[in-house]
Amino acid sequence: MLFRSDDAVRKALNGHIGKELYAAYLYLAMSAHFEVKSLLGFAKWMRAQAREELEHAMRLFDYMNRRGAAVGLGAIDAPPAEFGAPLRSFESALEHEKVVSGLIHELYDLAVEKHDHATQLEIQWFINEQVEEEDSIGTIVDQLRMAGDNEAAILMLDRELAARTTEIGRAHV
Repeated sequence: MLFRSDDAVRKALNGHIGKELYAAYLYLAMSAHFEVKSLLGFAKWMRAQAREELEHAMRLFDYMNRRGAAVGLGAIDAPPAEFGAPLRSFESALEHEKVVSGLIHELYDLAVEKHDHATQLEIQWFINEQVEEEDSIGTIVDQLRMAGDNEAAILMLDRELAARTTEIGRAHV
């Protein structure tokens, strides 16, 4: 076993798996919110985002298993059910991603402090991913701000987001 049962890095990684699973739950709730409002492109985009967050949790889950660490899964809080207008929803998503970025930076700092080089490398992938996440959602926030209350512009953006592939990035938004 590469992690000790009381290892701070292992505990922090377990905690972060829960955070990634919560993010998947959050984006799935946002998808449902948009679906009910007949904004199917926003709904599809958020559902794809939920799948991506689940993949992030599984990446850490698999990493811990490869390292012989005990994975401990805790309860996941329920996300809100109402998110407001598209701009407010995406602003909330952007704020959530900024919080996640901070948590990932704390994980990296802990891995450095504990001289856990393998975890530093694994967390580096997440650091890079968060830059992409914030950029992608930030672009949508900017576009929604430009659209303002113009329903036609919002519907055009909704249609554009419906074309999202499973990959995230500026070229896919």
